[in-house]
Amino acid sequence: MIKSINGATFRRMILSGAKLLNANKEYVDSLNVFPVPDGDTGTNMSLTMASAAREVSECTSNSMSLLCSAFSKGALKGARGNSGVITSQIIKGLTDVLSSKEEFTAKDFANALSKGTEVAYKAVTKPKEGTILSVVRAMSEAATSMNKRNIDFQSFLLKVIDAGEEMLKKTPDMLPVLKKAGVVDAGGRGLLILMQGFAAVLSDNEDIVLSFDDAANVKAEDAKYSEEAHFDYNDLAEIQYAYCTEFFIINLYKKTTEADIDRFRETLMQIGDCVLVIGDLSMVKVHVHSNQPGEVLTNALKLGELDNLKIENMLEQNRKLIGKKKVELKPYGIVSVCAGEGIASIFKDLMCDSIIEGGQTMNPSADDIAKACDKVNAKDIFVFPNNKNIILAAEQAKALSNRKLHIIPSRSVPQGLSALLAFDPDASVEANESAMTEAMESVKSGAVTYAVRSTEIDNLKLNEGDIIGMDSHTIVSKGDSVSAVAKQLVEKLVDEDSSCICLYFGNNVTEEEANKIKQELAEEFPECDVDCHFGGQPLYYYLVSVE
Repeated sequence: MIKSINGATFRRMILSGAKLLNANKEYVDSLNVFPVPDGDTGTNMSLTMASAAREVSECTSNSMSLLCSAFSKGALKGARGNSGVITSQIIKGLTDVLSSKEEFTAKDFANALSKGTEVAYKAVTKPKEGTILSVVRAMSEAATSMNKRNIDFQSFLLKVIDAGEEMLKKTPDMLPVLKKAGVVDAGGRGLLILMQGFAAVLSDNEDIVLSFDDAANVKAEDAKYSEEAHFDYNDLAEIQYAYCTEFFIINLYKKTTEADIDRFRETLMQIGDCVLVIGDLSMVKVHVHSNQPGEVLTNALKLGELDNLKIENMLEQNRKLIGKKKVELKPYGIVSVCAGEGIASIFKDLMCDSIIEGGQTMNPSADDIAKACDKVNAKDIFVFPNNKNIILAAEQAKALSNRKLHIIPSRSVPQGLSALLAFDPDASVEANESAMTEAMESVKSGAVTYAVRSTEIDNLKLNEGDIIGMDSHTIVSKGDSVSAVAKQLVEKLVDEDSSCICLYFGNNVTEEEANKIKQELAEEFPECDVDCHFGGQPLYYYLVSVE
């Protein structure tokens, strides 16, 4: 009978879960509702757990506190796509509770799972049932119902997983789109695979446990940055605050309250700038530029213990940089996520400072986005995710970046380009956000690709290999001819108010083929300006924009 889990066992559970998720990522990807060749849910969750596994592997201690810190930090840094971000938040809730335990029981894990569910729901602006959220909630409720300190942990965890499986079976009834596609929720399945990896360690399942350290070696493609190297240079006389101070406050005192944390934040704002104080009564992350790092630390010690302390002398950093390259800090910077040589070139022509290679085939993590932004020499940076599955990661990058990030929630490349055209370097941040968002929302987006499996979507039967046209919501056309499907898609998008049609052709379409469709559309829609550009994007024959 296993009554509690110590640090060494928890380490093996984390790495086992990461390995099992990696082994099954393609299966989870196959559950995506839309049968398009995207690196989606399984890939994103696997890469998120791979990052967590690397941090845990590099942690040399089996202290529960240190392991939980590494687990949460790694998941946060590696979170990719909506599924990865939500997974990282479940992990944050779990570790917030377990980090204070030397060993944890089933009762402790039930409380942790409840916290993980709470944090995950808060991370999503509009929580939707029939998703990974429903599955983690069902597991949490089952765990709470068995909330007994002396229960066998192995049988407890298996029952919790069973409750998740039962909820997963119900997801098609909760989301009609799942039922039509004949699949269960992919994120929920991924979460259960992760939990099954945990359970495998307790049952000594050698098929999973052997070589579980391999999980730490799963590597995501590094985001590629196209900008020239930048330096964080300021004239020494302009540096008002000399010391960049970063640390975590952990093991907060019992007397510490949320109001104390708020007052601490206000104190830092009075003695410095670039203030970041985020967290709760379990852990707080602090970042501030000031001239009194000692005063910062003295006030922080009133709340709890300090960890991962880093103080950097920005004056000295700038002295060293002066001899290398002087770059004036400009008011605004632009960072965009996109795939395809042509698409990247268009964004560069629109004065985009940094291109993060990613999108449908590779969702960059929050850490990838933060690092790209930190290399842009600007006070305020506008970030264009250009994919609905990257928006959450972009929002999460705000907490990881040293810059002031403003997320323009573009759900497609056409939306991102239209928004960027509305950018005014002389306008305020607020005015630009308003103008770019308004421009973005005036665009109708579509894409032409192929079905990777046979299925049925919205009463439309698809066979593997069919050419399909998609608007921003669903599949609207199919056929055997790329050009025919592309024209059908445009016909669906154009209405009486449309005045401009633009096609971006991918790396598997010739310029001759693209120009032929352009000519045919110009003849069919004489009231619209029709344009065509090389996008070079993989997997998608055409990206379509109608305004």
